[in-house]
Amino acid sequence: MNNNLSYRLSALLFALALCLPGLQAQDLPGGEVDVIKSFDARLLDADKINIRPELPPLDTITKLQTYSALNKTLEVDYLPPQIRPLAMLRDGVPQSYNGFLKVGAGLPNAFYGEGSYYITTVKNLDFGINARHFSANNNKKVENQRFSETYGAVDGTYYFDQGFAVNGKMKYNRDAVYFYGYNKLNEQLDTNQTPYSFEPEEIKQRFNIIDASGSIFNGERTEADFNYFAGVDAYLMRDNYAARENGLKLTLDATKWFRNSDPLQIKLITDFTSFKNSEKQTLNNFYLQPSYTYHADRFKVKVGLNVTSHEDDFSFFPDIEASANIIEGLIGAYVGAGGDLKKNTFRSLSDYNPYIESKVDLENTRYYHFYGGVKGNFKGVDYDAQIGYKTTENLALFVISDFMDSIPRFDAIYDSVDIFLFKASLSAPIFKGFELMGSVSQSIFSPQREEKAWHLPTLSVNATARYTTPDQNIRFTGEFFLENGVSYKAADGTAKNLNALFDISAGVEYFFTENIGGFVQLNNLANNRRQRWQNYPTFGLNALIGVSARF
Repeated sequence: MNNNLSYRLSALLFALALCLPGLQAQDLPGGEVDVIKSFDARLLDADKINIRPELPPLDTITKLQTYSALNKTLEVDYLPPQIRPLAMLRDGVPQSYNGFLKVGAGLPNAFYGEGSYYITTVKNLDFGINARHFSANNNKKVENQRFSETYGAVDGTYYFDQGFAVNGKMKYNRDAVYFYGYNKLNEQLDTNQTPYSFEPEEIKQRFNIIDASGSIFNGERTEADFNYFAGVDAYLMRDNYAARENGLKLTLDATKWFRNSDPLQIKLITDFTSFKNSEKQTLNNFYLQPSYTYHADRFKVKVGLNVTSHEDDFSFFPDIEASANIIEGLIGAYVGAGGDLKKNTFRSLSDYNPYIESKVDLENTRYYHFYGGVKGNFKGVDYDAQIGYKTTENLALFVISDFMDSIPRFDAIYDSVDIFLFKASLSAPIFKGFELMGSVSQSIFSPQREEKAWHLPTLSVNATARYTTPDQNIRFTGEFFLENGVSYKAADGTAKNLNALFDISAGVEYFFTENIGGFVQLNNLANNRRQRWQNYPTFGLNALIGVSARF
């Protein structure tokens, strides 16, 4: 069987060998193609079909369409705007000077000198000195109508690196007045009577006062927003008639700030006064004054108390004020209540009335004050108007001490007086360099025992206009003063009125170089001879002319 299979395979291979030469002979010759017949493509005949399009019939029926649009707020993210500074021209900073000096003379027989200098070049130190003298002598028209005022002071503060500061002050006043009121008495004498006449030293009154004070306080903001102050003030006073007065005041003050705007304050004051002429008097007061002030966006409220003590007699006074902005920056309103225990010392009484006796009674004036008002700014004009009511005990009034004395002097008497008052003030920068300021005050006094509030003015009006050129070299000043004639107690006990004050003054100062200038001042152009104090007429027209320097 295997042999048959071998014969079959051999026969098959032989047959294939015979076919291979024939297959190779069928290859087409290279590069030659014979086309036997062209291809002819034909379409069968067909019939053309024509179609004409037609529009659908128009719909002429009117239909009401209702649209409903839903509101939707789209949140759009904007990039924050870029605010760039806009350069603007600024007013030039006025030239500052460390010192100034003014010296002048005038009528009647007047001399004036004033100067000051401040040291600013020493690190952590503020130090200044100033002095002033003014005197005039109208003896040619009114015998012994003259005065002299001399003042000098030094003031220094040193700021330590540890955050606290120390201040010290020394002041000296030497004022001289003359009791020339006898000249008015001469006008009342009969022709056969000898008029009064005195040498200047016989009627001279001189007040010498030395002040000294020292204090320590925080010179910069503390981390706890806590401010502190401790100070002592003392003075010694002497006059030509052997009167002596000493004063000592100690003050402790602590303030804690909340939210950088709301202070909680506690102040403690002890005030000692000793006066001696023919007999010794003392007037010692103690004060405790706590308060808290709250600031909001449109209102402010202060709540406090003033507790006073004199000879173990305690008094409690309110210290309350509330204010609110009605129209921001335009108008605000405020109401308040206050009160205090105010000393009437020989110094304060002679400050107010220099023709007072050297023997006076020292008393405390106790008062309560209730007030309300409006203030704000209207078109650049700052204004403040207030009405109020005061109740006072032991208010000082002034009367002639002895009508039989040839040298008129005053004594202080005390009465309880109710006072209704109105006052207003304004400040208006009319244009660059020109400023107008004014104030008015009206008081209605109701004494309990006395017929009138002797020698206290009821109406006062003053106005000031000031213009300074842009180069700061020329300054013009005008002033106006008006005051009613005060009531006085005549020798027969009746009430009379003195003449009123009407005073107009004008002045100009011109620097003709950078540091040297001159000034002219004319006072009482109306030549008003008003008596502020009974029998003591004021100077009439007077003037000063001089030179000034700044350095």
